[in-house]
Amino acid sequence: MTQLSRIPLAGVIGSPVAHSKSPILHEHWLRRYGLPGHYIPMDIAHADLADAVRLLPRLGFVGVNVTIPHKELMLSVADLVTDRAALIGAANTLIFRQDGKIHADNTDGFGFMENLRQYAPHWRPTSGPAAVIGAGGAARAVVASLIEAGAPEIRIANRTRTRADAMRSDFGNKVTVYEWVQAGNILEDAATVVNTTSLGMVGKPEFRVPLDALSSNAVVNDLVYNPLQTTFLERAAQLGCATVDGLGMLLHQAAPAFERFFGVRPEVDDDLRAAVLG
Repeated sequence: MTQLSRIPLAGVIGSPVAHSKSPILHEHWLRRYGLPGHYIPMDIAHADLADAVRLLPRLGFVGVNVTIPHKELMLSVADLVTDRAALIGAANTLIFRQDGKIHADNTDGFGFMENLRQYAPHWRPTSGPAAVIGAGGAARAVVASLIEAGAPEIRIANRTRTRADAMRSDFGNKVTVYEWVQAGNILEDAATVVNTTSLGMVGKPEFRVPLDALSSNAVVNDLVYNPLQTTFLERAAQLGCATVDGLGMLLHQAAPAFERFFGVRPEVDDDLRAAVLG
């Protein structure tokens, strides 16, 4: 059987991975565009990761998405790492190249930007400071993309100060770090406000950062999408802010990966949102 006649396989690697929405959205696109291919969730333990990933191309896989807790480790498994994945410190997409090399990239920042552009079309990242709550992997992707888009200042507050300080060290003097107890202060005059933490997610502690300083002109985004309308977004909307939920970031970050896996650039639209929301 020739390489061309094999049905391309892709998937998502994590542990756990049963909760992932990625198989639903990729299979939706495969059906929509009438493409051959399958997208498979794979729960792979940390200790088995490198061996498993190197085996996948021989099984017919053209690439995989990566979710927690493996995003950071993938940088050491890959042969080639894009500049943005290196800067973010994590990979969410692996491409298995014809020459046998594993290529690692991170499309989370792209997904974040496209989500805001789609659902807050008036948003301009250059129009004022950005306030980012959290300093984990998602925050790093958000900050990298905001800097690239020309945000004049990025304020970060995180429960663990050292992680926020590391981001200032990595991303430079556009980043200002605030103490967690002063997190409400980062909202003053902010044009863009993003919650990158799990606060407000189903089963997690509530989002309690005070919003007194939030401007009604701000565009407010929560990366949490379970629930779709978080308490944070509801409170921001009551203050007159334009709000954007977190589901679109998940959908948009998948589009460049799907194109690399299966050769067609897919559309992110209401049909896809409905399919993923079930």
